[in-house]
Amino acid sequence: MTDSRPPFPPFDEESAWAKVLGAEAAWNTRDPDRVASAYSEDSIWRNRDMFLRGRDEIRAFLTQKWDRELEYALRKDLWAFTGNRIAVRFQYESKSTDGGWFRSYGNENWEFDDNGLMRRREASINDVAIDASERRILGPRPEGDRTVIPLQ
Repeated sequence: MTDSRPPFPPFDEESAWAKVLGAEAAWNTRDPDRVASAYSEDSIWRNRDMFLRGRDEIRAFLTQKWDRELEYALRKDLWAFTGNRIAVRFQYESKSTDGGWFRSYGNENWEFDDNGLMRRREASINDVAIDASERRILGPRPEGDRTVIPLQ
């Protein structure tokens, strides 16, 4: 049996948004197994300065990530799409294990296989320390909301 994750490429605007919002919802569960299942078995990642290959490395990475990035809440916005590729911008907020809050800004380039699994993810991410009073991503996105979050 072959894993698959609709919608499938080539993407139009609606199916690209479905991928973006589906990824956002999965990441907001902070469940490494659920998130890793959206990637092909041989998926290749660049995440900041790390290079990962395959679901097992992705799952291990995510487990460690959410052990240190507490109360993680993410928003992704569709930037562009064509064929089997989607580009997104994102922001997430999290609390460090020592209690400090951070907002992380980034861009991702995604490439999908014919079964709708992500086979390549390249992420560039920068972190900014924020005060708890500056938080604006307070949990998962409400159903049907496509509001683009402000840059600052």
